[in-house]
Amino acid sequence: MTEKDLIELIEKIKRQKCEKQYIELKKAFGGTSKKLYDTLSSFSNQNDGGTIIFGIDENAGYEVTGVYDAQDLQTQVKNAAEQMEPIVRPYFTVAEYEGKMIVSAEIPECEPQNKPCFYKPAGRLRGSYVRVGDADMPMTEYEIYSYEVYKKKIRDELRIADRAVLDDLSRDKINLFFAKLRDEKPQLANQGEDKILKLQGITDGAKPTVAGLMLLGSYPQAFFPQLGITAMVVDGCEMGEVGLSGERFIDNKRFDGTIPEMLEWAMNFVRRNIKNAVIINENGERTDKPEYPLIAVRELILNALIHRDYSVHTEDSPVRVIIYRDRLVVENPGGLYGRLTLNDLGKVPGDTRNPFIASNLEVMIHTENRFSGIPTIREAMKSAMLPPPLFEVYRGNFRATLFSSVNPIMIGEHKEYSIEEKILTCCKEPKSKEEIAELLGIQTPYYVVTKYLKPLVASGKLAMTIPEKPKSKFQKFYTIME
Repeated sequence: MTEKDLIELIEKIKRQKCEKQYIELKKAFGGTSKKLYDTLSSFSNQNDGGTIIFGIDENAGYEVTGVYDAQDLQTQVKNAAEQMEPIVRPYFTVAEYEGKMIVSAEIPECEPQNKPCFYKPAGRLRGSYVRVGDADMPMTEYEIYSYEVYKKKIRDELRIADRAVLDDLSRDKINLFFAKLRDEKPQLANQGEDKILKLQGITDGAKPTVAGLMLLGSYPQAFFPQLGITAMVVDGCEMGEVGLSGERFIDNKRFDGTIPEMLEWAMNFVRRNIKNAVIINENGERTDKPEYPLIAVRELILNALIHRDYSVHTEDSPVRVIIYRDRLVVENPGGLYGRLTLNDLGKVPGDTRNPFIASNLEVMIHTENRFSGIPTIREAMKSAMLPPPLFEVYRGNFRATLFSSVNPIMIGEHKEYSIEEKILTCCKEPKSKEEIAELLGIQTPYYVVTKYLKPLVASGKLAMTIPEKPKSKFQKFYTIME
């Protein structure tokens, strides 16, 4: 950035009084921070990197303190960056603000094939960090593994189910698969059956694979009980809200079976539980308009089943379909794979985590596998005159949301909101600290209370439902309307 850009950013920070996903503040008045590696790592590992600004003290009301020595600070940051693997190359900008020197260090995103960037003295497992809100959090073992999968081209869909045998594949499903294969891929269909099943990743020649069981198994969940779908309908706009009789869910189902079977059962669940508008045209003909375009819902559920992570790290995590009063959410374990970013979704072809599952489903249920799913979803929502879908990645999970109408909590790709704005928006109806933490994607409610909620209460922007008992487990926070 230029000196002018840095000064404008300083003024914005002073107005908003907060750090952000891409901004970290360091006082550095009496010397360089001794602990930089966590932020160097987290910014290097997140899309588009981030910027560290030295010379602002957030604990003193975001006062511009200036740095002790701009030249030496750059040297110390450079030395710290050389302790990272791969080495980080910051881009420095120095500017004078109100007679005080401010230094910014822009940290570029690490190349996908080199992630995670970590602090060498601590090692990969203890020295890798991820940015969550405005905090640097240690990466989980699974988050680190997700990078290794891409770099080493590990195909978890091809791992063997230890207890399974070839007879656990359904003969009827295999016969139907071969019948369709003769129409779709006649040259492949001329190979022997055993060879085809091996070439298509259904078996390793002796035992079925995860892909084989999830596509052609008699009952895959006998070996992987959680590789299914949980579907629920919440009588409210947030998880935890209950109905008039105290019920947590209006409807709550678990779907087992192969991917094609689960897809159809989940779609039946959605059809049964979403609203339908009755439209009668000028000829008196009646049509039903579903609350959400069913083609968009189907694409979301299918994408979740195809692109979810099938590794041992996530085999205890099902795909989730949640219907709230104002939105429909589909979640699956496994964030974006490879080089794909949220900004790239539907715009460029991405790397495929499970290519054997994806290619076999082309034959089995005529999926396109042409990276057309996201554009189809967006176009369907636009045609239905509904808000655009929202796609999010959080701590190794992927979440897609369809909104039934304009929703004030839509964030991410539609508008940049500060964390305080998100809190004030969602707390127009009282929310607990746990609900607010979940919205922000922060795993520690205590951190949310101390970092954000207490200052907002002190400023008069938020209030507590039980002010006389601030630590009550029933405490909720609500926005003071101006």
